[in-house]
Amino acid sequence: MVKKGTWVLIHRNILEPEERAPQVPDDTKKVPLEMWIKGYLVEDAKIGDTVEVITRTGRRETGELLEANPAYKHDYGEFIPELQQISEQVREILFGGEKDD
Repeated sequence: MVKKGTWVLIHRNILEPEERAPQVPDDTKKVPLEMWIKGYLVEDAKIGDTVEVITRTGRRETGELLEANPAYKHDYGEFIPELQQISEQVREILFGGEKDD
């Protein structure tokens, strides 16, 4: 059970594929327009319930409760050896010779 007032992440589809504007690209038309939003839970709920939250700007939004106390999970992806080689080539072109570390 997630308690009222907890910082949570919710999800909701804003538009289904058939509701998308005709001028959007074809690949975009095939998927729903989705929203993920964080806010404070208005009432106690369980993960998967449809809930209401109040955002930090005071808006009220509804959606499916996904997570309590969500953390940031982004990164810059996997290591790419080719980018390291490019970095070394750029350093050589710009500064020439050995690196001064």
